Amino acid sequence: MSPDNYLYLAALLFTLGACGVLLRRNAIVVFMCIELMLNAANLALVAFSRMHGNLDGQVLAFFVMVVAAAEVVVGLAIIVMLYRSRHSASVDDASLMKL
Repeated sequence: MSPDNYLYLAALLFTLGACGVLLRRNAIVVFMCIELMLNAANLALVAFSRMHGNLDGQVLAFFVMVVAAAEVVVGLAIIVMLYRSRHSASVDDASLMKL
């Protein structure tokens, strides 16, 4: 398989994630779509790294995975606190948490 196929797949995954972020109201679904977008970016980084024959893209993809893992911890904590206080995981209710 050529790296172009991986780039097409990454573009498709990123588009699906972006549509999910823009169209969905559930915070958990939006969160999963953000993760899908990060994985698409990682796939593109690894594909470009393979095309150019160096490891820079793969190292950068590793750091993106570390940041995504930290985002999972913080994001899920925020979603759980939102659900506990409002009994809903809707994104629209997040604006009600202002003081």
